[in-house]
Amino acid sequence: MSVQPGDRNQAVEGHWEVEGDYDADGAVCVRGAFTPEQVGWATEAIDENLSALSPRAKRASADGDGAFIEDFCNWNRLPAMERFIKESPGAEIAAQLTGSDTIRLYHDHVLVKEPGTKQHTPWHQDQPYYNVDGVQNASMWFPVDPVARSATLEFIAGSHRGPWYMPRTFLDDEAKWFPDGALAELPDFSAEPERWRVLGWELEPGDAVFFNMLTVHGAGGVSGVNRRRVLSVRFLGDDMAHAPRRWTTSPPFDGLDAEIPDGAPMDHPLFPMLWTRADGLVANA
Repeated sequence: MSVQPGDRNQAVEGHWEVEGDYDADGAVCVRGAFTPEQVGWATEAIDENLSALSPRAKRASADGDGAFIEDFCNWNRLPAMERFIKESPGAEIAAQLTGSDTIRLYHDHVLVKEPGTKQHTPWHQDQPYYNVDGVQNASMWFPVDPVARSATLEFIAGSHRGPWYMPRTFLDDEAKWFPDGALAELPDFSAEPERWRVLGWELEPGDAVFFNMLTVHGAGGVSGVNRRRVLSVRFLGDDMAHAPRRWTTSPPFDGLDAEIPDGAPMDHPLFPMLWTRADGLVANA
């Protein structure tokens, strides 16, 4: 069955199940969203990316810790990643959750924590790092390895409604991009557990979490011999528009300001249309 805007938190197409309320909480878990074959595409994409990192790749853990590696924007050079993004149901799920008639790709993001990596991903929002504005968006966090509750991505329910919080670097907690004091500082969420509801799900390959780009989120380290390989895909819905920044965004899109006007849709080859409500999957059209 198809899902209408008023039914966005029910099962979509009869073969996956949404746990949670995207509109109210800003994050949900989607069970059984991807087939074993599609998990294989994502696994191949991550492993290919790790074997040939781009100049945008970075290590987000200390030298004395296990490796936490990130890389961005590799879909157009890695066939397995392009296939996963364009042929799996991620874009359709994003459309149903956001009530959008169209979904574009914003960017891909590989995040790998090798066994024994203690580095936590601190609480943060993605929106302040980006060069887009709007509310109809979804980030998909898709692990190809089983993820324990202690190592999963966690969310502060309802934080997608604002405010924007100051983005800081993961390792040294340095305020970046915005002038210090320009945005609110992150609260101590653990100090008021009755006020801040934390969401998180144990995940198996084929499950994914979807969240709004303004939802506060973070993750624990991984223990023992466990490895946590994640392919995250960012989706842009109907109202998302270009928002040029005075600073270098993460990821950067050099020269884009000269090609897309401020406030215009992200109509550009870097951001292909993946799905429309009228035509369904359009990536291979």
